[in-house]
Amino acid sequence: MQIEGGCYCGSVRYRAEGEPLFRVHCYCRICQFMSGGSPNVVMGMPEDGFVYTEGAPEGYSPNNSADPATREFCPKCGTHLLGRSPERPQAVFLKVGTFDDPSLFGGPEAAMFLCEKQSFHHVPEGVPTFERGPTQSED
Repeated sequence: MQIEGGCYCGSVRYRAEGEPLFRVHCYCRICQFMSGGSPNVVMGMPEDGFVYTEGAPEGYSPNNSADPATREFCPKCGTHLLGRSPERPQAVFLKVGTFDDPSLFGGPEAAMFLCEKQSFHHVPEGVPTFERGPTQSED
């Protein structure tokens, strides 16, 4: 699969190639901040198949957080393009809204961090759900 995408103003563009590693809706509080209130719609793609083809993003990684992930965004229009996590260095977490063709997402394989979901969020019917992440303890 090949995905091309970029920011709202067109200053930063990317291409991702390979088989998707995961397709999720994430309801965690950090994703709510990054999305403006909704769950984050993310497709994980192989890091080694990812390249910026135009422009360069800026990155943000909180230094006072238990979440060491880095978010990359357009320095001109502010579009959040992707995330990178030291827990999954083989993947880039692409924001589906930045795809030239968002239909390539196809739908989530899982909905995660329901422990932080808001009452106005809706989980798609039939999608496996996790109180936290699929690989984390469900205690």
